[in-house]
Amino acid sequence: MATTDKRLDHWQQFLFEDSGFAFPVYRKSPEGVTRPPAIIVMHEVPGIYPAVIDFAERLLQEGYCVYLPSLLGEPGKRFSLPYVGSSIARACISREFQVLALRQASPITDALRALCRQAHAECGGVGVGAIGMCLTGNFALALMVDESVMAPVLAQPSLPFAVSKQHKRDLHVSDAQLQCIKQRVAAGPVKVLGLRFSHDAMSPPERFARLREELGAGFEGIEIDSGPGNPAGIARTAHSVVTKDLVDVDGHPTQAALQRLLDFFAGQLRS
Repeated sequence: MATTDKRLDHWQQFLFEDSGFAFPVYRKSPEGVTRPPAIIVMHEVPGIYPAVIDFAERLLQEGYCVYLPSLLGEPGKRFSLPYVGSSIARACISREFQVLALRQASPITDALRALCRQAHAECGGVGVGAIGMCLTGNFALALMVDESVMAPVLAQPSLPFAVSKQHKRDLHVSDAQLQCIKQRVAAGPVKVLGLRFSHDAMSPPERFARLREELGAGFEGIEIDSGPGNPAGIARTAHSVVTKDLVDVDGHPTQAALQRLLDFFAGQLRS
């Protein structure tokens, strides 16, 4: 098996620079669709590996223009545990991420908000969608500070690392950002969707409980049973809801979660 997935060779690539950060972005638009809504897909650890590309191409099939910023790892490189370890180590020491900070967002989110504005300008529509996964999970929440973001999705949000009770409940945004987010949700029509496995220690249940407290009906949290003896046979170690641990078979809980995500994007971006 090849060590690198070459599908990204067929995507447009450009270097995005803002707020003192620079990173490559892969962009692709569905053929024959004029100015489709844009979705920013912020990859999980270890990087843009094949299952993340699968998800991005599913969004293309649904008629969205997809922007894939590469923030860690080697784009297209296949998943492996050593690769995961090296990417986490890099995130822990990089200035882009703040893996333990309480009540503040990672610095890279400033540049990602600028990318959202660019995507909205290029694609038009009511706004853009944004999904963060794992280390970038709560980035989608931080991006809501910008009014261009109309469909934020938090997939297994894992920052800050759950090293204390405070960290488990933290949302990886500042107090000022949280107030802005709450005001946008209260005013409507922006809502927030969250996805996680019930026994995922990296994305603790306290974080979803806090989101419900802060956003009320404006937050929809899908928590898939991964406990012992669960009917779908999902492993207790399951983490990546719409990528590596997705079972795209009718009736499977992860497939249902993926469909709800697609319905959420359609409802928020195609109104």
